[in-house]
Amino acid sequence: MGDETVEFSAAQRDSGDGAPGATAAFPYDRMTVERFREAFPRARWRDDLRAWFVPGARAERRLNAWMGREWQGVLAYADQRGRDAFDFEPISSPYLEVAEGFVVRTPYSRTVIAELREVPWASWDPSSKAWRVPFRSFEELRKRWPAIEEAARHAEPEERRTREESRKASPEHGERRAEAAERRRNRYPVPEDALPPLDRVLMTHAGCAVFEAITGELPEPATVARFYPGLAAGPAALIWATLRRPGHAELVQAWPAKAAPGPAELARGWWQPTIEVLREERRKAASLERARATRRARTV
Repeated sequence: MGDETVEFSAAQRDSGDGAPGATAAFPYDRMTVERFREAFPRARWRDDLRAWFVPGARAERRLNAWMGREWQGVLAYADQRGRDAFDFEPISSPYLEVAEGFVVRTPYSRTVIAELREVPWASWDPSSKAWRVPFRSFEELRKRWPAIEEAARHAEPEERRTREESRKASPEHGERRAEAAERRRNRYPVPEDALPPLDRVLMTHAGCAVFEAITGELPEPATVARFYPGLAAGPAALIWATLRRPGHAELVQAWPAKAAPGPAELARGWWQPTIEVLREERRKAASLERARATRRARTV
């Protein structure tokens, strides 16, 4: 037998010549095979099915009854082995408790969740707000525990506050806040001799946009250099134009460009988006509109 099968299973089949029967597949273990042969002396191994074939019209029912009894014993034996392994080489951690099995309680962490989902038999217990792992899964839990514990420590509130304070103190944080404040002004510099068409979906260095009006105001050169470095208007003056983000319906109706923008279009700061860009923008807009609808529904 191979050891690819990871659980007991039984299925109704015929022997190939029309005789009724059922197949049985289970993890290889010499003692289990001996007990199986004692219970089903007429069973034979089928290489083509990678399973045992048991003849008889009631074979599937008999196999399921036997497997139910055997499975309980296998799990009990596996739990005892896991308990013994833990006693011999325990895991000492503030995130791990031992009761009828293991209780894993950590701050919220996507990494912890992803790791525990890979541990066989592990399950989330909403009542205790913790993960429960039986002793039989100890070897897999021990293999993943360093990553689990590191992620849990990283997710501690004090650790998060320290990282947040460090992030706020960095020069990059100040620059990002300034960029966000500029974006909230809903303005964009355009060349005076190459004004964009209004009420049409266009692409800019700041993303997809619909220009609504040309104000005619002159931007400060330092503002342009800091927040719009991709613009190169040439001899023409730059003036402010107001814009907004297009909705999903507008993006669906937008006509795509046949080719990517050239250097001249990039320099003036606006161009017609390609179909690849429109598809990504449509996906983002649809996701944003669904999120807004969900929030509105929750407040009703």
